[in-house]
Formats: sequence, structure tokens, C-alpha cells
Amino acid sequence: MKERTTPGTGPIAVDLSGRAADHTVEVAGAAVRYWDYAPLEWTPATRTIVMVHGFRGDHHGLERVVELLPDHRVIMPDLPGFGASPAFDRTEHSIAGYGHFLAGFLDALALGSKTVLLGHSFGSIVASHFTASRPGRVHALILVNPIAAPALEGPSGHLTKLAVFYYRAAAKLPAPLGNALLRNWLIVHAMSMAMAKTKERALLTFIHGQHHAYFSRFANRDMLLEAFRASVGGTVREVADRLTLPVLLVAGAEDEIATLPNQHKLMDLLPDGELVVISDVGHLIHYETPGPAAAAILNFLERHPAP
Repeated sequence: MKERTTPGTGPIAVDLSGRAADHTVEVAGAAVRYWDYAPLEWTPATRTIVMVHGFRGDHHGLERVVELLPDHRVIMPDLPGFGASPAFDRTEHSIAGYGHFLAGFLDALALGSKTVLLGHSFGSIVASHFTASRPGRVHALILVNPIAAPALEGPSGHLTKLAVFYYRAAAKLPAPLGNALLRNWLIVHAMSMAMAKTKERALLTFIHGQHHAYFSRFANRDMLLEAFRASVGGTVREVADRLTLPVLLVAGAEDEIATLPNQHKLMDLLPDGELVVISDVGHLIHYETPGPAAAAILNFLERHPAP
């Protein structure tokens, strides 16, 4: 059992030993890596939750939340092109492409309609569009830091325009230079600093360490540009009225990417939605406030048991 420390008094680590198993499954001809986190004890209330990580992330990013869901089974793939999963061969790294992948992934693992689907940030776009196009495929939907409006809108629109220039420039450079620019330590660190809201030294060290370790584990710059275009071009709002299943939105009060006013607008569009706002956090709920996020998820699951 891991010794837990008071925030700010020691290094932060995630301990999922005994729960995590690393697997590979073939989906649409690609050998995709995924992690299966078993519950500490199987009970009639145990649910299976499939989690979809955000842009440039991989399964590591959501593990602080997984750690606080010990009574449930969590399954999390590295999306094609990210982490340990190879890029699509003939499929575009788009919202539709990732939706097609997700359908094949659920089928390959024989996960039925009682499954709960969770998406973070870009994963919220993929998960919501997948769910809207396949009614009844999953039982409930959880969206953490959901992208409720186009990225060019809101207070961070200028930063999005800068990011567009950054990815386009990397695509036009010779491959070695382009990949070096996309993986540049200073740029990754600047992105990490911009998103973090916490002032706790240990937590900041953990967040920056995670971003430096995993933010550049993408297959190639071409797929990254495709995925980036999808991340700034799509929203949950586009399909909100078609999400007729129970939907939980978990938003950060200080999120400058998925702003709180837009979360309330999104909430109003959902036929069966609810919104939980976590204070003093921005777009890194999964890193900075996993406890409140997990509490909201557990409460939601208790009130929406599997049929």
C-alpha cells in the first residue's frame, strides 16, 4: 500500500500496482495498446468505465482519477498515434476517425451497452460525437473539461491562433526540424505552465514531469496536425441535443480553454445532463483535483445504476 502524503509535503506518485494490466488489441488492422485497471473487489455495483484521454496525452494523464475509483473497472487505450499506439494507416486522425476506432475497440473487448464512457478535453469531443452517432451503445457519458465551444472563441482564442501557426509551421519544415519543434522542451514547458493553476510545488513538479514525459509521445507530425485540427474544429455543443443518455459535465471554474459560461450553455442543451463545477482549477482537473472529480463521478454512477 502506498504511503500518502499531505499535498505539498512530498513527491506525488500514482500507485495502481495490482490493478493495472497492459494489453494489445487489434482494431481495424492496428495493434492498439490499452490498460485494464481491475477493481480492488468485484461487486454488483462495479461498473466498467472506458476513458478517452486528451490531445497529445496518453493513458497516464487520467491515472490519478483511476486511482480514486477503486471499486470500478477502468479501461483506457492510448488513442492511435499517441502514447504506445501506432498511428492510423489509412484513416484520418479526425473526430470521425477516432469515433470509428472507439466503436471497434468496444466491440473487440466485447463491452456492452452497460459501459460508461468518459472523455477528457479532446476526448470529450471524440466521446460525445461517438455517443451521439450510436444511440444506446453506452449507458452513461462523463465529460471532464468538455470542449463546449470552438477553440478560437473565448479568452484563449489568441493562444489557439498561435498554436495553429505553431503546428502549421512544424508541418512545413523538413521532418527532423518539424518534429524537433513539436517536441521542444521549452514549448512543452510553456504549455504546461499556461494550463496549471495550482501553486503547490510538489503538484507543479508532478504536472510538469507528466507533460515532459508523455506530451511528446506522438507517432509523427502529420497525424499530430490532423488530430490538432480535429481538437480545435470540433465541440461537444455540436451534438449536445442528440445526447439523450445521462451526461455528467465536470468543469473547472478557472478553465480558460473550456470556459465556465460555455459549460452552462452546453448544460442547457443536454436533454439529461448535469454540471459539477470544481473551484480553483482550470483545464487540468485530472491532475490538480482528481479527488473532487472522482467524487462527482462516483455520485453520478450511484444515481445512474446499470440496468
